[in-house]
Amino acid sequence: QVDLVESGGGSVQAGGSLRLSCAAFKSTYSTYCMAWFRQAPGKRREVVAAIDNFDDIRYADSVKGRFTISQDNANNILYLQMDSLKPEDSAMYYCAEGVGLTAVMALGGMVRPTDFHYWGQGTQVTVSS
Repeated sequence: QVDLVESGGGSVQAGGSLRLSCAAFKSTYSTYCMAWFRQAPGKRREVVAAIDNFDDIRYADSVKGRFTISQDNANNILYLQMDSLKPEDSAMYYCAEGVGLTAVMALGGMVRPTDFHYWGQGTQVTVSS
């Protein structure tokens, strides 16, 4: 396991798209979950998408149908494709890994951000109307 580094954030108009990247990510554990979180000023950090070692993918209701989580296994990069962005999507976005966790746990309210073991520094996403 290595440190996580996010990139790809920026400013975009409502309805636009951004693709976030998280590198270099690689899990050496048999059971793990990789996820994207976001946190807006004055609000709690929330998970928006997750993928686990079973290749199960889960999304928060607020982004389902608009965001897509994926991984480039060859280069150990986690992606978050964000389409049809809304001003309410504005936040600092983080990638994280939780050892022993699953996507169902991450999006089912069974775990909190503190249950994830490894984090990136965050990348800012600002959506204007």
